[in-house]
Formats: sequence, structure tokens, C-alpha cells
Amino acid sequence: MSEIAQEAWRKYLIQLQAHPLRTKAITAGVLAGCSDTIAQKISGIKRLQLRRLLLIVLYGFAYGGPFGHFLHKLMDIIFKGKKGNRTVAMKVLLEQLTTSPWNNMFFMMYYGLVVEGRSWSLVKNKVRKDYPSVQLTAWKFWPIVGYVNYQYMPLQFRVLFHSFVASCWGIFLNLKARSVAIKKA
Repeated sequence: MSEIAQEAWRKYLIQLQAHPLRTKAITAGVLAGCSDTIAQKISGIKRLQLRRLLLIVLYGFAYGGPFGHFLHKLMDIIFKGKKGNRTVAMKVLLEQLTTSPWNNMFFMMYYGLVVEGRSWSLVKNKVRKDYPSVQLTAWKFWPIVGYVNYQYMPLQFRVLFHSFVASCWGIFLNLKARSVAIKKA
């Protein structure tokens, strides 16, 4: 690792220790922005849509990072002192039955209502049509991520790891949302 990267990582760790919520929020916002930039390019958008990008960054900053911060703190409270494969499996199951459905539905509603400015009736119909397949896909993907996160990541890095993987998932969600918008255009 280069000296510049090592120094940046050291400073990041200091910020993570001193200001965990703020650091996780900023990290989630930056990664969400990277995700949206990639999704825009993959979907064939020639000129970067800055409004859309900023609204996705806002989503990561105001919701994604803070939600993850408090979720992982809550999980450690619920499962305090418990370790082992059974505990990891219970954390993953709890996360997949509660926060996974909520997060996917919330993102779809935010994207439709705020990012694209669609009416509530259009967003409601889109969610009704696409949410089941999005959630089923999530249940094939996120349990593995959850297992790795709870089994191998220290608490302070769980949101960072989750945000990084969520940036890849965000590309999928963006493209799913975009494909519907293109079909109706």
C-alpha cells in the first residue's frame, strides 16, 4: 500500500473512532454517489445527472449510514455477549426478516418519489409490481453479505463493509428502477 493510501486510511480510522456516526454517514453518501455514477453510465446516460446523483448521495448520507450505524449497535445489544455460528445465523435471519424488506421498499419509494419525482400512484404501482422480485433477489444475495459481516467484521467496520457492498446493490436497484422508467417513456 502506498504511503498516501496508508496515511488516508490512518486518518479515516481516527475519524471513525472520534466521530463514528458522521464518518459512517459520509462514507455511505460517497459510496452511494459512486454507485449512482456507475449506474448512470451503465444505463447509457451520456451526461451525468447531477440532481439525481446528489439525491442519491443524500440518501446514503442521511439514511444509509445512520441506519446501518444504529442497526449494528442494536444487534450488539440484542445479542450481547453471544458469539458463534448460531448467533451469527440469528443476526442474519433477524436482519433479513426486518431491515432488508424495509430498506428495499424505502429505497424504491425514495427513488420514485424524490429522485424521479413521480406521483404517489405511479410509485405505489411500481413498488407493487417490482418489489417482490427485488426482495427475492435480495434474499439470495444479502444473507451471504450479512454472514461475512457478522462473522468477520469488527463492529466499527460493519457499516463500511455493508456500505461498500450496498453500493454494488445500489447499481442493481438503480438499473431496476431505470428500466421501468425507460419502458414507460
